[in-house]
Amino acid sequence: MDLRRQLMEGRVAIPRVGSVELDGRPNLPFVLVDGRGAEVEPVSEYLRELALGDCSLHTCRSYASGLLRWFRLLWALGVGWDRATESEVAVMVAWLRTAPNPQRERSAASPAAGSVNLVTGKAMLGPGYSKRTINHAMSVVSGFYAHHGRFGRGPVVNPVPSSPERRRALSHLSPLEPKPAVGRARLRQKVSDRPPRAIPDDRWDELFAAMGCERDRALLEFSVSSGARAAELLGVCPEDIDWAGRQVYVISKGTRLREPVPASPRAFIHLAHYLDEGSRRRAGEPVWRTLRGPDRPLSYWALRRVLQRANDLLGANWSWHDCRHTAAARMAAGEELTLPEVQAIMRHASIQTTSRYLAVRVEELFDKLTQHYNLPKAAASYPAGYSADDIAAVFGAGSAP
Repeated sequence: MDLRRQLMEGRVAIPRVGSVELDGRPNLPFVLVDGRGAEVEPVSEYLRELALGDCSLHTCRSYASGLLRWFRLLWALGVGWDRATESEVAVMVAWLRTAPNPQRERSAASPAAGSVNLVTGKAMLGPGYSKRTINHAMSVVSGFYAHHGRFGRGPVVNPVPSSPERRRALSHLSPLEPKPAVGRARLRQKVSDRPPRAIPDDRWDELFAAMGCERDRALLEFSVSSGARAAELLGVCPEDIDWAGRQVYVISKGTRLREPVPASPRAFIHLAHYLDEGSRRRAGEPVWRTLRGPDRPLSYWALRRVLQRANDLLGANWSWHDCRHTAAARMAAGEELTLPEVQAIMRHASIQTTSRYLAVRVEELFDKLTQHYNLPKAAASYPAGYSADDIAAVFGAGSAP
């Protein structure tokens, strides 16, 4: 069996040669190096264009990692980057659909991948690469070849298939208009639109009670009352806290602007208790710190571990982003705020994103459904003037009132 078929069937792994390295040159945050440590110049040119286009460091690193996967495949197949065709893209898609994702490796005691958690109703992550990851990998490769195609480099035709019909339909579409149903490009995966998932109030009380210290309780309360993302909260410094205005300033993920987000009085109470327990932080230092070991800022992975400990205790699989969904759902369901006001607080670019939180969720209808199922069966009634014997003769003996 040739190597291409083995890769497409997930029988062999792509050799993990090369790496993405942090670079200190201006406008080139990351570089891709091959197995010999040599810089891959075509990738550097593309990453430099992304940096010049004011893409964030996270975007540049994500695209560099995607291109590392693509070049590893080309190196394994012995195909030059400038001679790649749709055939190699098909091999990449097939391999991603069948290969295990090393980031999803679990211990023997962990729930099975893809199983549904009975506490939250959320499915565990599957063992392989998600459909969104596959589509993102194709977008990265497509953008790489589109960049070089503008300069007459690389293959004549972009190896990643595109859908001209979709491009024409979405080119002049207003963000307020619904997206038309158009066909996907070849090899693109069908991704379902998952509704936002909020934490029910009773489950929220259990999760809050599982927090082990004032720091964790303050973080959880700030997350659910402000709707701020976890990475945004971790960057809060003492000068970003407006105690009188009951708001904190965060660097927004999309705009990268310093913007205020309101929070509940309860969040500031827990924050005050947390700060009273430790030393005061100097200006420029993140407020959230580790509690064990050397004093250092709380990292995103350490923050995830905080929620993992609570999940292990409750048998759940909540995530920090579920708190953001919960905040938006509570605001949208209440009568105090209008939808544009919720959009401003959540910092959504489009009001269509905010309107998704108005959808009715089945898990929140449990009490109403229980009441509906327990309703007594309605008794049959007939207009006055009819004889009971006549009704029994027509509809049966048990039909007479």
